[in-house]
Amino acid sequence: MPVLPSILEPGLKVVFCGTAASTRSAAVGAPYAGPGNRFWDILYTAGFTPRRLDPLEFRTITAYGLGLTGMAPNRVGNDDILRPEDFDPAGVRAKIEQFQPRVLAFVGKRAAQEFLGRKDIAYGLQPERVGPTELFVLTSTSGAARRYWDEAPWHALAAHVSKP
Repeated sequence: MPVLPSILEPGLKVVFCGTAASTRSAAVGAPYAGPGNRFWDILYTAGFTPRRLDPLEFRTITAYGLGLTGMAPNRVGNDDILRPEDFDPAGVRAKIEQFQPRVLAFVGKRAAQEFLGRKDIAYGLQPERVGPTELFVLTSTSGAARRYWDEAPWHALAAHVSKP
């Protein structure tokens, strides 16, 4: 049973895919809810949403053409405790094949590495696709990844999806 639900529907611009729910997110039942997590802030700052959404409003994200899913939907915890068997790349692929968003954006390199099956991941647009869906890698918004934080990939994605 997933810790948090995926929020998906056909016709989305971007589906954001993280790894596993944090302890805080699992406790409150909302993704990216940790006090140091920048996810909801950067969605607003980069222009994906017209205001900063509260984590508890996550079910409304499709109103902005956005969706949410996770690579390790049945686990709780930071990336450093996750094992390869915790990830479900086939499940994510099936969801993306079904809903066909314009872009699947990985929130952090670990999610992308587990999905793509390779370690050499750069931020930004990837050469692979899932059907018509482009793949994009973003910096992690987790407070635990603060030293790697860079807004640039988020703004690049926003610019990319604003093009027709």
